[in-house]
Amino acid sequence: MTLRTRFMKGLAGQLGHPRGPLGRVVAARLNRRNRSKVTAAIDALGELDAAAVADLGFGGGVGLEVLLERVGTAGHVHGVELSQTMLSRAQRRFRNEVSEGRLYLHAGTLARLPLADDSLEAAITVNTIYFLPELDAAFAELARCLKSSGRAVVGIADPDMMTKLPFTEYGFHIRPVAEVVATLSRAGLALLEDRRAGEGDEAGHLLVVTPA
Repeated sequence: MTLRTRFMKGLAGQLGHPRGPLGRVVAARLNRRNRSKVTAAIDALGELDAAAVADLGFGGGVGLEVLLERVGTAGHVHGVELSQTMLSRAQRRFRNEVSEGRLYLHAGTLARLPLADDSLEAAITVNTIYFLPELDAAFAELARCLKSSGRAVVGIADPDMMTKLPFTEYGFHIRPVAEVVATLSRAGLALLEDRRAGEGDEAGHLLVVTPA
């Protein structure tokens, strides 16, 4: 295995499951790079004041920060994350919001969400589904947790652009947008809008859905 291959495999692994000191560095960089896309995903949810919302696979936590601002003091935010490193980081960063009962942090996966049925008015999951070999279970869980009037945003990068990146051949599951939309539909989630995030043909997709 060449040094380059080892590096790309390591980077891909950290993007999918940040851990240890390097994971914290990767998460900080992703926060900076993804802030505009995550904020756009939250914008697409609409009015969130006093709502119960979630960031599923929150990574570095920029989505938690923005959601806490949007729901105000009467709302609350759930963050679900697989990485213990990211959970510990969020516990430290948002310790006041956790102690106030405005933020609940959960260890879990998108395919088995530790959330109650019909418990969310809104949710986002951004740049997460590349790491899921099966989408059906994850989207069924998303549908289960959303209220009938709820809304969710699934954020993905442009698939053609993703295939050109040197690290995505190491464990990433890159799917055409139409395939992702079809899987959402099978889970009982209707597409309201495919909102583009960014500029040009390589702009990302924010798939805005609601229970059918």
